[in-house]
Amino acid sequence: MEIKNYQIKGRIWLETDEGHQLGPGRQKLLQAIKELGSITEAAKKMKMSYRYAWEIINELNSASSLIIVEKNTGGSGGGGSKLTAAGEALLMQYEHCKIAFEEFKTEINSRK
Repeated sequence: MEIKNYQIKGRIWLETDEGHQLGPGRQKLLQAIKELGSITEAAKKMKMSYRYAWEIINELNSASSLIIVEKNTGGSGGGGSKLTAAGEALLMQYEHCKIAFEEFKTEINSRK
């Protein structure tokens, strides 16, 4: 029997021993924080509440031995947030894995 019209699909995420660490949604949130310099603005861009975005950031920071996102408290100049060097490295690692996974899917799907 021949199976027709199948296609390999999937998403990639990085995990620690504690579990899920970074997947597509969290990657987009980190990218938005990197671009906008603000958890508030990143949450708005992602159409999520600030509280939910902050919970994600807390989970990422707690699951890592290094701080991923650094939050600066407000003041006369305002607050803001930024990815640390570890956050930048995590984002880069995810991007490399995502590219390799997409190449794998393309290779497998072209074998039909």
